[in-house]
Amino acid sequence: MKKIEAIIKPFKLEEVKDALSELGIEGMTVSEVKGFGRQKGHTEIYRGSEYTVDFLPKIKLEVVLPDSRLETAIEAIVKAAKTGKIGDGKIFVSNVEDAVRIRTEEKGDTAV
Repeated sequence: MKKIEAIIKPFKLEEVKDALSELGIEGMTVSEVKGFGRQKGHTEIYRGSEYTVDFLPKIKLEVVLPDSRLETAIEAIVKAAKTGKIGDGKIFVSNVEDAVRIRTEEKGDTAV
């Protein structure tokens, strides 16, 4: 099993969710996060004072799925989240040792 962590722009969440739903991927965890990458934030003017916004609002989407569905899920996320502008985000993939569904005590792929 693999875990996908995708950091995306907040306004792209619905498009990414819909793209994954079309693939039959139903379970996901979504968190509101803040961060920055190469763009290092930006400056804004508020009440006449200029200040730097270091941490930009982002959405972190987490999905655990069988290895066989990984590539199609990544392609769907990239296609739905991409604007072509700086700050589109990143996708991280990691191995998942095991998963357990608490209600039924199913393990492994059947738990996700």
